[in-house]
Amino acid sequence: MSRPLQNRRILLVIGGGIAAYKALDLIRRLRERGAQVRPLLTKGAQEFVTPLAAAALAGERAHTDLFDRAEEADIGHIKLARDADAIVVAPATASLMARMATGDSSDLAATVLLATTLPILIAPAMNVRMWQHPATQRNLATLRGDGVRVVGPNEGAMAEAEFGPGRLAEPTEIADAVEALLAEARPASGFGFLAGHGATAGAASGPESGPLAGRRVLVTSGPTHEPIDPVRYLANRSSGRQGHAIAAAAAAAGATVTLVSGPVAIPDPPGVRVVAVETAREMLEAVEAALPADLAIFAAAVGDWRPAETRESKIKKDGAAPAPLTLVENPDILATIAGRSAGRPRLVIGFAAETDTVLDNARAKIARKGCDLIVANDVSPAGGVMGGSANTVHLVGRDGSVETWPTLDKDEVGRRLIRHFADLLGS
Repeated sequence: MSRPLQNRRILLVIGGGIAAYKALDLIRRLRERGAQVRPLLTKGAQEFVTPLAAAALAGERAHTDLFDRAEEADIGHIKLARDADAIVVAPATASLMARMATGDSSDLAATVLLATTLPILIAPAMNVRMWQHPATQRNLATLRGDGVRVVGPNEGAMAEAEFGPGRLAEPTEIADAVEALLAEARPASGFGFLAGHGATAGAASGPESGPLAGRRVLVTSGPTHEPIDPVRYLANRSSGRQGHAIAAAAAAAGATVTLVSGPVAIPDPPGVRVVAVETAREMLEAVEAALPADLAIFAAAVGDWRPAETRESKIKKDGAAPAPLTLVENPDILATIAGRSAGRPRLVIGFAAETDTVLDNARAKIARKGCDLIVANDVSPAGGVMGGSANTVHLVGRDGSVETWPTLDKDEVGRRLIRHFADLLGS
């Protein structure tokens, strides 16, 4: 039996939600892979599972109290924050995520998470409305910006007889994410711990080793905005989450990364040089300025058209029929770079966001654009991809071949894509 986590030490922080019962199965799954698991239960977690059950499955004492006199005689919370290879928070409740994001240290779990420099993986689980609340999404963005890895949540039935995103990822999914985290994480100073965390805005940095060490990577992300007048514009619903996740994964894999991003409301990825643009023409100009590159990934949702004329003053409604809006075609950034005879990146990746006949459209697009691979996905409203946290992608090759991946968190999609692209580039 393969034991990919042999002798790796995991501190498992169990949050106080109904999904805490799955943490017991997670202990078993991690131990099956060879990991040593040390449980830490919040006060809320102890309402759902007992420290005795967690300790029996882990074969280790379960920790519960910040003010344990025996433990804290030698500053036990600092030892817990140091004596592991990674920290996993499962379930990560809305309350625990908020404490992590704000640096609260009111209990043992929050104190350990504040004091650590270890890699951290959280598996959120909560009611769908709590997950979708702006406060939780702000906290999630803060944690991601600090370098915290996220797995899930999945979509499904809730304990409250509701349905939607908020279910804890399955224990096997979390164990897979732990393997990926430990394969890529490297020591760093500060809370974020991932390669490149803590880089100043606009600075490019990356680890000296990794599958993309020494490579230059260009990524586009987000929407474009094409102005109609000073207050109105044509746009699309792209959030930029997938492109930003890809850029972060490339930096963590050792690359020097330039991210050309349209207007987004998410944090810049750590360790990445970010060039902010608004229009498609600005994006093309920034992309060309960022060359040469070994790998170019065009994940942005670039507007196909722009108004032929941009008014200098706001168009006023005067009761008359509005003047027709005449559109002209924007430059095709992917085709322009893929078709270069000189200075073409070794590997050019396009994205195809489709609402129907996804694979047929992707095959037509790769033939038309001249890129090396298309990452296709279904962005119809029912899929929830545009602006959502998960994605289901199909990798379409020049020969028409298709590799379909399961639905994954966009961060995990980004990491897997980068590993795949690194393999294609070779050594």
